[in-house]
Amino acid sequence: MHSISQLEKQQVGLRLPKYLIEEIDAFTEEYAVNRTDIIMEAIKSYIQQEKENRIYQSIEKGFAQIRDIQEGKLDVNTLGTLDDLIDELENS
Repeated sequence: MHSISQLEKQQVGLRLPKYLIEEIDAFTEEYAVNRTDIIMEAIKSYIQQEKENRIYQSIEKGFAQIRDIQEGKLDVNTLGTLDDLIDELENS
């Protein structure tokens, strides 16, 4: 959860193509929401999706390494330790 100070709103300038503003405005009229809410939700959704993509890419990389080990293309001894993996996951 976010702290009170993190929830404080800050104004930012944003330039968007006119067609996108028109689409946002049409959406605001149809669903009775404001531009800020739409843009904020879109950004949050994008960030969440990118985080998930990174996790899936890491998983795919791990499966590829397992496959390479099973096929003899990669030596297990060249891989790092579990601690190295944990550090990598925590810092990425």
